[in-house]
Amino acid sequence: MDQSVAIQETLEKEENCITAVQCDILFDKITESRLLGLVESAKEHAIFIYTHRRMAITADDVSLEDIIPVSLDFAIVEVSSPEELAVVGADTRVRVSYRDEELELRLPFGSNSRLFLSEVNRAWSEVCKSPIQKPKFEWINKYTNAIRGHGVVKQTIAPLGIRNIKLNQHLETEKSLDKKGDLERENGSNSGTQKSRVYSSVESRGIPNRDDRDDLVRSSSHTPSNKAQILTMPQFGLRDNLIRCELLKNEELYTYLENYSFFLGTYNVNGQTPKESLRPWLSCTLDPPDIYCVGFQELDLSKEAFFFNDTPKELEWMQAVSEALHPDAKYALVKLVRLVGIMLIFYVKKEHAEFISDVEAETVGTGIMGRMGNKGAVAIRFRFHHSDICVVNSHLAAHIEEYERRNQDYKDICSRLQFRQLDPTQPPFTIMKHNVVLWIGDLNYRISDLDVDDVKELISKKDFETLHSFDQLKRQIDKEAVFDGFVEGEIHFQPTYKYDTGSDMWDTSEKCRVPAWCDRILWKGKNIKQKHYQSHMALKTSDHKPVSSVLVIGIKRINGETYKKTFEEIVRNIDKMENECIPSVTLSKREFDFKDVKFMQHQAETLSLFNDGQVPCQFEFIQKPNESTYCKPWLTANPPKGFIAQGGSVDIELEVFVNCSTAPELNLGKQQIEEILVLHLERGKDYFISVTGNYLPSCYGTSIHLLCQLREPIQDMPQETLRELAEMSGDENAENSEKPLDIPKELWMMVDHLFRNAVKQEDIFQQPGLRSELAEIMDCLDTGIPDSLPGSNHSVAEALLLFLDALPEPVVPYCFYQQCLESCSSASQCERVISMLPQCHQNVFNYLAAFLRELLKNSASNRLDVNILATTFASLLLRSPTKQDFAEKRKTREFFQHFLTQGSS
Repeated sequence: MDQSVAIQETLEKEENCITAVQCDILFDKITESRLLGLVESAKEHAIFIYTHRRMAITADDVSLEDIIPVSLDFAIVEVSSPEELAVVGADTRVRVSYRDEELELRLPFGSNSRLFLSEVNRAWSEVCKSPIQKPKFEWINKYTNAIRGHGVVKQTIAPLGIRNIKLNQHLETEKSLDKKGDLERENGSNSGTQKSRVYSSVESRGIPNRDDRDDLVRSSSHTPSNKAQILTMPQFGLRDNLIRCELLKNEELYTYLENYSFFLGTYNVNGQTPKESLRPWLSCTLDPPDIYCVGFQELDLSKEAFFFNDTPKELEWMQAVSEALHPDAKYALVKLVRLVGIMLIFYVKKEHAEFISDVEAETVGTGIMGRMGNKGAVAIRFRFHHSDICVVNSHLAAHIEEYERRNQDYKDICSRLQFRQLDPTQPPFTIMKHNVVLWIGDLNYRISDLDVDDVKELISKKDFETLHSFDQLKRQIDKEAVFDGFVEGEIHFQPTYKYDTGSDMWDTSEKCRVPAWCDRILWKGKNIKQKHYQSHMALKTSDHKPVSSVLVIGIKRINGETYKKTFEEIVRNIDKMENECIPSVTLSKREFDFKDVKFMQHQAETLSLFNDGQVPCQFEFIQKPNESTYCKPWLTANPPKGFIAQGGSVDIELEVFVNCSTAPELNLGKQQIEEILVLHLERGKDYFISVTGNYLPSCYGTSIHLLCQLREPIQDMPQETLRELAEMSGDENAENSEKPLDIPKELWMMVDHLFRNAVKQEDIFQQPGLRSELAEIMDCLDTGIPDSLPGSNHSVAEALLLFLDALPEPVVPYCFYQQCLESCSSASQCERVISMLPQCHQNVFNYLAAFLRELLKNSASNRLDVNILATTFASLLLRSPTKQDFAEKRKTREFFQHFLTQGSS
């Protein structure tokens, strides 16, 4: 995920975040996660260091902690131990120095880190080329002043301004450079315990220099096994794209299959710490597997883990896994990725390490409003020899009746989890764009239509075939609702959930859960055979039992001799092409009309391009004059650029999606669903594509003041009337024949529904609703049909949160935001600020606060508390007009908490 977007939101208009990377800062044996952004302004560069919570999506998720100018006093050195250098997938440790200050960082292996390092070194090189023209960095003063004002630096990481660690003599030697601008790689002795290097100009282009690495690592020369990867680099153009395309088409000529064993394991540990050896699970095979992919769920159930994504249990369980790997082989840790309690660890036999490349990791949360990470997935993709593999570990929605929510979680993970390519101009990889997909986790599908006694009787008879016919996952796969094309082995073990912790006894609690196969392993791809699929009853730490599967997978390897011949033949054929040929394509259609576009409801149509010319072609949607992007923000083309071989074709999805930022002007008719796309062929002509549609106005993205003027559903109102009423809202002297409503009727309908049906609903405002039900609720609010709201309580609750999030002006208008922060410690001052709000905003605030106080009266049933509600609602009711750091977030929560206590009026 591109986290530079979150950083960009914190910057002024004249500053630009070129690239960003998440990393760990190493300080005094303490490791803490940070987000680094390379920021440019007037050809000067600086590294901005941010604290963050979870995956940084918006400015609200990050807080600026320090700034390091990229000047002549700056240096960056890679520092790795011999053990770390042994694995291609190992993280990269770098030491950043500025004057007498020093910072050691660990960057995750992958193209994102390589891109960041190459851009930093490019900026550094530019400074060194002109040592006389010293950068002034006046533009960073406004940020450094803000840092001092907020004082957000933790004691575990000292701010750069007070770090006094002197660079050791070795580093001083390493960072020496020619003042005229030549960065020279040092050839000194590496006899110590660490190896260091300054990045050379070659490395700054994104091709790592691996001379220091030992024999376990593949050389960076153009060997047959990595030529295909070299061709994906950005500097290769049309000719090389054609070579790559032809190589892929003729892959069977120079590749062969070789079998490797993959151990897949999944374990929901219920927030426990390791209390027993994991060897019965991880070393259950006679022969050591070639690769381990081990997934955990519910690693930590604490609120700290949920809100801050930090947990000591990560290290504890990683150590437990490391000690339990098969004793007859040596393994190297390639990658670990975690989202709250969902963790995936990837090990490989050391003799295979040199054949692992292109390692990337990503996460996606599917909790409420699609952001919280208590449910979701983590994934690792990598290339093994010539096969692309993706491993997904997911934890889907709980509760027996929520199978549709689990289906939606699966679809969200598939669509939203994407891996960035080495070439940032190329579209990202999705899960399904891999030769092999391995999916593990607590999928949470249950057994339906049988009571607990019937289930236990079938288990006692070991009649797993009959029991499996009642399994929700099997039924959903049979309906092709989820996991289309995936395979699961036959289940010959008893359900893995729910047991009394520390025993093999089924759940004896008051809820007495029906046993179920929650923990599953599936795969998709060719040349895959399963050797075993089993649970491990010997482990009793959790209320789940771990599950394992060993798959033997045919991996594509390259025959160097035939590869060379194929490559040379392709080049000869390309040389015969006549360069004069002009590329051309045929379009399936040039006009697209989207009917009844609705808020937050995706629509897509397919544009097919057929290359009817005599040569291959490259296409790209380009900007029109005086426009910054190729299309309006509610429209995207996927892919926006690409390559088509002669006689080939490509399908482009034209997608329309109206969100909180684009809805306000569309609701009032100030913008229309109208756009002209310009499709450009390299060395060819341009094609013009018309996109039109009719947008149905929504209460979502409409102001509180305007909604209070509407007694009829918004879609029954002419857009001209909506515009006139919206203009009247800014004129206090304007006469209105009708008295406005106290609060928007749409808000009343949602709150009233929840008040009557959901005050005792468990996990209300914490569990997401169903997408299909959200769409029905929005339609009901916008059309008035039907009279009462459809959908579950959770769906109505999420619809309410989305309504508040979509308001163009929040409940507490932006102009009152600073007063709220200043008043947060005094309940009377807070109430005074609310009394100053415009009447309709004041009414909405008090109405919501009263409703939430009613919810808190039933906290024993709904499991809510003041902190949960304040955290959820304060960020929606009191939105910052610019950027909100952690200190401001705490103040907004404190402000709103005054209105949630029983004493509030």
